[in-house]
Amino acid sequence: MSDSNSIFDKDFVENLIPQKFPFVMVDKLLMFSENEITAGFTVPENNIFVKDGIFQEAGLIEHMAQSVALYTGYEYFLKQEPAPTGYIGAIKTIEILQLPKLGEEIETTVTILHEFMGVTLVDIVVKLNDKEIARSQMKTVLAN
Repeated sequence: MSDSNSIFDKDFVENLIPQKFPFVMVDKLLMFSENEITAGFTVPENNIFVKDGIFQEAGLIEHMAQSVALYTGYEYFLKQEPAPTGYIGAIKTIEILQLPKLGEEIETTVTILHEFMGVTLVDIVVKLNDKEIARSQMKTVLAN
């Protein structure tokens, strides 16, 4: 999936989220619109959540949350304002069907369902080679 607003510069993408190396789990912004973002991540060898060549569940969940953070960070970048820090407020549902391997690229689409007073409810779908491998519904909360 590529779009005219795709961003493949890892350093630029990292500057849009509050996390820093070695805790960065997004490296591409593939698509952005008013209520949706698609983020990408190629699982690197030096990732703290890789065990025996497999990206672990905790890393996949963190990748989902950082995909939401990337949405917020890019939204604020477009407004030329500093992005606030956010937190996972709740994970309503999560289903992990498959874990990606070292070197594989996942694409995660976050759909904003509702935003109100710093609380955002999102649907998240993670794909590997166009096959859904995980999904979640989360609430994120912006820090005051």
